Amino acid sequence: MHVSARIELALDAALALGEREGHPPKLAQAMRHAVFPGGARIRPTLCLAVAAACGDDHPALADAMAASIELLHCASLVHDDLPCFDDAPTRRGQPSVHRAFGERLAVLAGDALIVLAFETLGRGAAEAPGRLPGLVSVLAAGVGMPCGIAAGQAWECEPRVVLGDYHRAKTGALFAAAAAGGALAAGADARAWRVLGEQLGEAYQVADDIRDSAATAQWLGKPSGRDLALDRPNITREQGLRHALGHFADLIAQAQQSVPPCRGATGLRRMVQRESERLVPKALLEEWLASAA
Repeated sequence: MHVSARIELALDAALALGEREGHPPKLAQAMRHAVFPGGARIRPTLCLAVAAACGDDHPALADAMAASIELLHCASLVHDDLPCFDDAPTRRGQPSVHRAFGERLAVLAGDALIVLAFETLGRGAAEAPGRLPGLVSVLAAGVGMPCGIAAGQAWECEPRVVLGDYHRAKTGALFAAAAAGGALAAGADARAWRVLGEQLGEAYQVADDIRDSAATAQWLGKPSGRDLALDRPNITREQGLRHALGHFADLIAQAQQSVPPCRGATGLRRMVQRESERLVPKALLEEWLASAA
């Protein structure tokens, strides 16, 4: 089965856990609205790619970890879009959850997706329970304190922010969890793989800063210019667009170099390159470089 199909099936099965008899229908609809249709699904794709490179001896566990990572990512987007943060009207080209279902259901949907992520992982570990503690630890570290995505969001509330710390927490932490989790799901050592996730995650956040500053809302599928409007840390604001683009290219190169020796190393490096070109397409790169001249 293709990786994308595995991810969508795992996510659908996870959401079905909360749709048994007696559930509140609107909350279930809000949760599905948050998860489908998906974006690039790069985090669960990275998780499954690493699991495959490490042997993928328990595919059900790898699928569960990949789905859990994406559920947590979707939960973070629901909360990020709320009026108390970005007040974003759209996400992935459709109304954000709070615009479609109201703020109360949006808060609850985000909370429920977080809980569902850990339930999904627990169920997926039935055939390899010895791997569950390590996976739970990796997952929790990716979303909580001191350096997970919740901490990354909290940096926006601080008077002083170190940009690298902000990037590594807000985005890099969940990428690191995806890579480390893929290795652990396959019974491999996660330490070397974590570096790949950290590098790719930081590159993703730098690209997000660039896109927010330089791309149009129509191209993004969500409002642009939010970092400037909300006075949030952004590498292009602090160091300029040309520097940001150079830093992004360096991080992509480092991510490719950090792929540990394995039978799928070439494919993983190609995946990183494809993702970099999706984030910063060549045509737009040339346009942005010209504008920064």
